[in-house]
Amino acid sequence: MTRDFSIGRRSVTGAALLGSAALLLGATGRRAFADALPATVPSTVGGVVLALPAPTGRHPVGCRAVYLVDGSRRDPWDSSVPVRELMLTFFYPARAVAGTAPAPQLPPLAAEVFGAIAPYGPLRLPAAGVDWGATLSHSGPDAAALPGRRPVLVYSPGGGDPRGLGTSLAEELASHGAVVVTVDHPGDAAAVEFPGTTAFRPEPVRPTVFRGDPRDTPALARTMVDARVADLRFVLDRLGRPAELPLPRGLSLDLRRLGVYGHSAGGSAVTELLHEDRRVRAGINLEGYLDLPPLRPGDAPEPLPVLRTGVDRPLLLLGTELFDHAAELNRSWSALTARSAPWVRTTRLPGAAHWAVTDLAALLPGLQSAGLTTPADRAAVVGTVRPAVGIPRVRRTVREFFTRHLAAAP
Repeated sequence: MTRDFSIGRRSVTGAALLGSAALLLGATGRRAFADALPATVPSTVGGVVLALPAPTGRHPVGCRAVYLVDGSRRDPWDSSVPVRELMLTFFYPARAVAGTAPAPQLPPLAAEVFGAIAPYGPLRLPAAGVDWGATLSHSGPDAAALPGRRPVLVYSPGGGDPRGLGTSLAEELASHGAVVVTVDHPGDAAAVEFPGTTAFRPEPVRPTVFRGDPRDTPALARTMVDARVADLRFVLDRLGRPAELPLPRGLSLDLRRLGVYGHSAGGSAVTELLHEDRRVRAGINLEGYLDLPPLRPGDAPEPLPVLRTGVDRPLLLLGTELFDHAAELNRSWSALTARSAPWVRTTRLPGAAHWAVTDLAALLPGLQSAGLTTPADRAAVVGTVRPAVGIPRVRRTVREFFTRHLAAAP
């Protein structure tokens, strides 16, 4: 579905940012945010500029942001929105990107909202001092694609996280020959920037609706997983009709070699997608639960459907040694492994914490060096492992899994 927009690159107002924080934090957090936020939000330009590690493959990487609309369903987070909007980024092997300014990790308006609300969530990010919009990827926007049919990997980020926090790993996989499609889940993601406004969305940026931890709010957790699975199935449908997509010139998708990977809530969603959708050949769950919190206190957690029957295609459950809720996670992972042998493999990343599989593994050390976060906060988010050790380990583990299982078409 194609839709016309009134395109406007306007700044995000202080009121819009305050509203974002109110939704994220509830009343207590809203008061704290209101005390901290001036009427006019100051520009973050001039703050610390953080850097992402370069991909290691032999191919230069191109990227393109793509807007999609699913007209068959209403928005799961806001019933007044008559359609489901999505933003994707395609990362792919490119012919050349020399002389092209790289794309930012986060689009400018989304970066502004992210910087305003992220300090009040679980990421322990600083409230000031960082130019979140200045971090660059290593990808050339709209570069011509390298010829050849490519395996396709679809990525779903963690709950509340923007797809941009998966940039480094996506670029790594693309530099080794894959097409990677990162997906934002609007309403869930911290901030999603669209190419304009609509009658039902008067701002070009849509902030999260989260209030606190989804594991403490059963209805929210269910909506989050169900919405993500539906989003991903819609993306697969559209990938199956490439002539209808505004793909980069020369890009060719080999959907016989389709894999999925996701972090946290994204890991939950891609595991369920692997169970439900035969188009997916292999998947990686990066520390996502496979059960839902009980609707009533004292009841047992509700297993996702995948736990009832298991999976019959390759799945890697990739966790971290320092995850705060490992006992809860292991409960559902062990149940899946028991039902799915020999298809499921489980491994842990030593010295790593929950967000070590995201771009934060590279960004948090930069914040610590600048005096903008503490060693304890860094360790709580990404762990104690050195970036020079942890980042290559994550990249290698993910890359080798998909190379093994998607090397040839069925």
